[in-house]
Amino acid sequence: MLGRSREQPVIIGIVGDSGAGKTTLAAGLAEVLGSDRTVNICIDDYHRYSRAERAKMGVTPHSPDANYMDILEQHVRLLRDGQPILKPVYNHNGGKLDPPEYVEPREFIILEGLLGYATQSLRDVYDVKFYLEPEEQLRHRWKFQRDTIHGGYTREQVMTSLPKLQRDSEQYVIPQRGFADMVVSFYPPPEKPEESGECLCVAHILRPTLPYLDLVPVLEVGSDNGFMLELMRDIDGRPADALHVSGTIDDGQAEAMEGFLWSLIPNAPAPGVRGRPGAFHDADDQLRYSHALALSQLVIAHYLLNAALAHHVS
Repeated sequence: MLGRSREQPVIIGIVGDSGAGKTTLAAGLAEVLGSDRTVNICIDDYHRYSRAERAKMGVTPHSPDANYMDILEQHVRLLRDGQPILKPVYNHNGGKLDPPEYVEPREFIILEGLLGYATQSLRDVYDVKFYLEPEEQLRHRWKFQRDTIHGGYTREQVMTSLPKLQRDSEQYVIPQRGFADMVVSFYPPPEKPEESGECLCVAHILRPTLPYLDLVPVLEVGSDNGFMLELMRDIDGRPADALHVSGTIDDGQAEAMEGFLWSLIPNAPAPGVRGRPGAFHDADDQLRYSHALALSQLVIAHYLLNAALAHHVS
């Protein structure tokens, strides 16, 4: 399996505020890593209460108290040790708690949700930790789209819920940004400020805790194909590298860069049997593809498969 030297799975964390694109990113990573050797677990499944119960109690799912954090910790340890779990299921369409499902570990375990880094026990288990931080106006658009199309909410209900969600996000969700190895930020290009889909740009803020990976080959090929590396200051004032992926590159450039990134992935599947990253649903719930999203998912997989494996070997 991709040159790994141990039997424990690679565990990947994807955390971010509500509507940040966590599920979309995780699905694309599974396409690259291989759906047959990847299991995606939504941390929302560990909600302690149904939507109706939360409304009566005045609590939000952004608070650890509204989630079975202890059961999540236990399940992650079991999966890491190669044991199956009986995972709870939260149905976002209506906000109900459905019967649990049997989940077996695979080579790659992706945990995505609001509170993946909320405890030290959880933070210690990941091989690589990501935090999604799209431009705030963009995140709100995505949240409205998701909650009204798939969540069974009315627009008025979403608007009413925002103040409490924002309060708990600021207290519990957003501080987890500081634990991430990479912060992934989607933003519209300057020439298209209202863009929310195919033409979005992506910035990857690379933290010092991210295991080293030589990006020179990517930058050499990508300099004319929408990639740029800059030195910036993170929100805490510390210097950091930011790898930008343009959302306005043409199809030919994007396809060439995607092919190159696939070539860097150890034991990648042949072109005819590869998964297709970059998929998302637009405001009309139509399936679309974004070159920048696909390139971003391939870059992250490249980091994951090389950096995480090197980390284990050492």
